[in-house]
Amino acid sequence: MSNDKPPSVYASSLASIIEEEAICLWENLELSQQTQIKQAIASGNPPSCIVYPRTPAQLAAVIAEAHRNNWRVLPCGSGSKIHWGGLVNSVDIVVSTERINQLIEHAVGDLTVTVEAGMPFSHLQKILAKSRQFLALDPSKPELATIGGVVATADTNSLRQRYGSVRDQLLGMTFVRADGQIAKAGGRVVKNVAGYDLMKLFTGSYSTLGIISQVTFRVYPLPEASGTVVLTGTAEAISQAAAILRGSALTPTQADLLSTQLVSGLGLGQGLGLIARFQSISESVKEQSNRLLAVGQKLALDGAVYFDEDEGYLWQRLSELMNHSATESVIKCKIGVLPTAAVEILAEAELGLIHVTSGLGCLQFENQNQVLRMRERCQANKGFLSVLVASNQVKQEIDVWGYTGNALQVMRQIKAQFDSQNILSPGRFVGGI
Repeated sequence: MSNDKPPSVYASSLASIIEEEAICLWENLELSQQTQIKQAIASGNPPSCIVYPRTPAQLAAVIAEAHRNNWRVLPCGSGSKIHWGGLVNSVDIVVSTERINQLIEHAVGDLTVTVEAGMPFSHLQKILAKSRQFLALDPSKPELATIGGVVATADTNSLRQRYGSVRDQLLGMTFVRADGQIAKAGGRVVKNVAGYDLMKLFTGSYSTLGIISQVTFRVYPLPEASGTVVLTGTAEAISQAAAILRGSALTPTQADLLSTQLVSGLGLGQGLGLIARFQSISESVKEQSNRLLAVGQKLALDGAVYFDEDEGYLWQRLSELMNHSATESVIKCKIGVLPTAAVEILAEAELGLIHVTSGLGCLQFENQNQVLRMRERCQANKGFLSVLVASNQVKQEIDVWGYTGNALQVMRQIKAQFDSQNILSPGRFVGGI
C-alpha cells in the first residue's frame, strides 16, 4: 500500500493505541526533519506522520497496527543515520524509538549494561563513566547516535582495532517483529549459549528484519592512561610501519591509516599517516608509544606523541573531518580491503582512513565515477565498497551496496521469514531487500 490516503487516516488508526502527542503529522514537522527523512526515501509522497512510542509495548502495538493495514514503516532513532544505505520505497509512517530510552540495568561487577534502544549513545557513556566504565564503540556523530541506531547500522569505527565490532559486544537483544510481536535473543550474561544467533543477524540489518527495543552490552573499565602516536611520510614507509605494527606485540586500542588530505587537514604534516592510540597503565602507554616512534624513525617517518587535551582534540577533529562533509555533493563510502592493500587504496583517495588490522574504512568522494573506480579497486583486492551517504539522485543511479557475493538468495529468504509483507524499511538493504 502506498501512502495515498490522507494523513489523518493513519493518525486516527493510531490514536486508539498511542497518545495524540506521540503522533506528529508530516506537515507539522520542522523543515530540517522533513529534509532528513526525504534523504532516505526513493520517491513518491512523503510519509503521513512520525510516531514516537514511549514503551516497547507501545512500539509493538504500533507495528501490529502497521502489519494489519500493510503500512510501510521506516524505523529510526534520532534519525542521524536514517539516510544511510539504500533508499526506502514509499513509506507510510516513520516510527522513532528515541523516547524508548531508559536504563534497565547496569551490573557494574559483571561488566554488563542493559538499555532501551532510544538512549543516546553519549548519555549511556556518561552513566557508565560514573562507575569508571565505558562502552567500547565509537559511532559516527556520537552526540546524535542512539543505541538502537548504532546496532541497526553496525556503526563503530577505530575502536574495533582492540574491541571488535558492534556484534562482538552484544550479549542480548529484545526486538519487535514485523507482526508486532516482541521477541528476545541472548541474555544479560557474558557467557551465553543459544541456538540461532539473532543478535548477529540484526546487527547491521538496517531495521529490515525487526525494530530493536532493548540491548545488553558487555562494557569495559576505563583505561588509566592514554597516548597517541602519529607517523607521517611516504606511502612505502607508512605501509612498512603498518606491517610492522600488525606483526608486533604492540596492542593499540585504535590504529588507522590516514589519507594525505586528512593528514594535512589535521595539521599533522605531509604524506600519508599512521595514527595509533595506546591505552593501559601509564608505563605501558609510554613504552608502547616509544617503540612505535622508534619504528617510524628507522623508516625516516616524521613522528609525534599526543597526550591529555592534545590527544583528545586530535581524535575529536579526526571524527569531525570524517563525519561532517563540507558540501552536500560529498559521497561517503564504507570499504573493506585486504589490510596489506590498504595503503595502495588510500593513496588513490582524497579524504579517508582505513583501520590497520581489519582493512575496513571510510572514504569520501566528489562524484560517482570516482566511487565506481574505487569499487573496482576494492573488489580486485578481495574487498567491497558500499555507499553510506549520497544524494538521492546518486543513490538511484548506482548500486549502493555493490554486493557481489552468493548469499543474496539466503538474505531474501531471511527477509521473507521475518517480514513476509515487506513493511519494514523496504528496499533499504542489499539487493533491494
